[in-house]
Formats: sequence, structure tokens, C-alpha cells
Amino acid sequence: LLETATRRGMNLTVSDQAIHLDLISKTKGIVAAEKYFMDLPEPSKNHLSYGALLNCYCKEKMTENAEALLEKMKELNFASSPMEYNSLMTLYSETGKPEKIPAVIQDMKANEVMPDVFSYNVWMRSLAAVGDIPGVERVLDEMKRDGRVGADWTTYSNLASIYVDAGMNDKAEKALKELENRMDLHCLPAFQYLITLYGRTGNLVEVYRVWRSLKLAFPKTVNLSYLNMIQVLVKLGDISGAENCFKEWEAGCSTYDIRLPNVLIGAYAKANRLRKAEAMRERARKRGAAPNTKTWEIFADYYLRTKQIDEVVKCIENAISASRKSVKVKWLPTKETVEAVMTYFEEQKDVDGAENFFEILKKVECVDSAVYESLIRTYFVAGKNSPAMRRRLKMENIEVAPEAEKLLDTVCSQ
Repeated sequence: LLETATRRGMNLTVSDQAIHLDLISKTKGIVAAEKYFMDLPEPSKNHLSYGALLNCYCKEKMTENAEALLEKMKELNFASSPMEYNSLMTLYSETGKPEKIPAVIQDMKANEVMPDVFSYNVWMRSLAAVGDIPGVERVLDEMKRDGRVGADWTTYSNLASIYVDAGMNDKAEKALKELENRMDLHCLPAFQYLITLYGRTGNLVEVYRVWRSLKLAFPKTVNLSYLNMIQVLVKLGDISGAENCFKEWEAGCSTYDIRLPNVLIGAYAKANRLRKAEAMRERARKRGAAPNTKTWEIFADYYLRTKQIDEVVKCIENAISASRKSVKVKWLPTKETVEAVMTYFEEQKDVDGAENFFEILKKVECVDSAVYESLIRTYFVAGKNSPAMRRRLKMENIEVAPEAEKLLDTVCSQ
């Protein structure tokens, strides 16, 4: 729409241009976004367009570009809000550099940009990441002293999570009580965080108490809330409770979401209750929820664990088929699964099985040198020849390790 408006000569506001830049980055890539920014008229290169480009760099994990651009923004007096600094701190957090975050906070303060709630939360998580729990508590104290910024429920959910990770469940539960005191009773995410975090402390009584409160606040309880609750109950080992919750959801749901049956399927498979897992899969299918890639992953993991490799291969085929029906990212089996299956065929000297699996992987472009090397070894140990193997490698532009290369002379012989 924005491109159509531009072609028709409509004047976009600077705010529109900033949005356009972000969308270009998402759809055409960062290089196209940079070109769009460079081609903007000088009056349009203000804090909004600079901020949009900075956000793009941060999303693309382009640390050096983001740092350089923020410095440029500071020179131009375009970094006057916490938002720009928050973007960079989020980047550091996501790229495993939490130790850099306190310096950003100090830089903010030096430039008279006061942290907001998000800034404080990221700062606390950065200190927790390096094991500085007293530092986390000092930040909370500073936040309380800051007359402009009040700690809200997100601060205490953040704090509770930090305490749980540190094994300090008593402090975590005190933080959760503060969360409840500060949350809006019509804030669904707050309820969901409470359930998840009480689950992580192992407090099943509190999980059920908050769940009852959630249902009172939201009589039309959405699928996501049931999904969260069932996941927590399964993690706590309360399978019967999870089953009761599932039945309650199933009786009143308007949309049958396969993610909920998947949680119980996963629990049953983990407990080696295959028949119950299969029954749940068919139950969902009858209600119009076809198995998705996650469903087949669960069964593949079960069969891999129980050494039923032929069934693993079937599950992988089914997962690939389910993936093709989805608009989301193409599904691929993990390298560990591929290696385990190929190793099995190698050990069994099963060339036909290995070739069949190879063709399945090839359909989704999941064939690399490791797969070829295993295939070559399978032919070798089985005492079978494949005169076309070198040609196959050349066509796929695959180079194999010297050990596999040595085996090719035997495998490719007539």
C-alpha cells in the first residue's frame, strides 16, 4: 500500500516513511532498507527514520552497524528517548552480551535520558545473566526511588523469573505476590505469567488458585490460556489434572487447536504410553485438527528412543507433508535425528533403507556431506556397489571427507 501510494505521488509523512523502511527490511532485506533510507530527502532523515533503521539493524543482529548508528544519532541529538537505547540493549541480550548492558544504562544517564520500565527490566536480566542477584535487587531499589518510573507487574514477573532461575523460590513467590498486587485484573498476560511462574516454583496449589481467578476474570477462556495451563500441569507431573483441563477445554472450544492435544501426546509418549498418544492424535483428527509437524516430531522422538527406525522415517515423511500444507517456515528434521537414522541403516547394512531415507531428505533439500558420507559407508559395509556415486556427488556439488573419499574407489567399482 505504501509503495502504491508513493508511485501515485502521494506525500508520505516521516512516520509513514519510517514504517515503510521497517516493512522493506522485513520483506526485501536490510540492504534494500538501507538504500531506501539513503534515498530519503534530508528533511525526512530525522529521529523516526533513524530509529527505524536502528531497529532493523538490531533485529538483524548487526551489532557494529547498530552501535555506529546510535553514535551518529547521539551526534544529531536524535537519541533523546529510551527507545533507541532499549533496542541496543535487547540486541546485546539476544546475542549473549549481557555484560555490555550496564554501560548502555550509564550512557543513557550521562546523556540525560532516563530509563523506562523496559530499560530497568533489561538491566535486571543482564545482571542476572552474570549471576549478580544483589545487583538485580539494587536496580529494583533504584527503580522504586525513581519518582518517574514505577515498577509494574512486568517488573515483578521479570524478578520472579530471575529468582526461579537462581533457585530462590521463596523470593520468587514474594515477587509473584507483588505481581498480583500490581496487575490489572483484566490483564490476561499477567495471569498467564503467574501460572507459568508458580509452575516453575513447583507450587501446584497456587497454579490452580490463579487458574480459577483467570476463569472468573475471563469467562470465555481462550485456547492460549488452556494451552498454558495444560503445559504447566504436565511439567509438574499432574497428568490427570491436565487431562481434566483438556476435557473442559474440548467441551467448550470454538476452534480445535492441535497444540493442546500435542501437549498430552507429548506427555503420553514420554511415559511410553503409545496407545494413549495415538488415541489422542486420532481424537484430534476426528475433531478437524490434523496432526502438524510437532505431532509427528513427538512420535518420531518416541520411535527413535525405542529403536523403531522404520516408524521414525514414516513420521518424518508425515511431518514434511504437514509442513507443505502450512504457510509457516519449512520443517526439517534435526541433524541429530538424521544422523541417528542414517547410522542405524549403516549398522544394519541396509542400503535400500538408507537410499529411501536419502530420497526423502533430498525432497526438502536436507542432504549434506554428512548424509552422503553415511550413505557411502552403508554401501561399503554392505559390500554393494554404486558406480554413479561420484557423479551424484558432483551434481550436488558435495565434497566428502578424505575417509569417505577412500571408500569411493571400492563403492564405485563396477
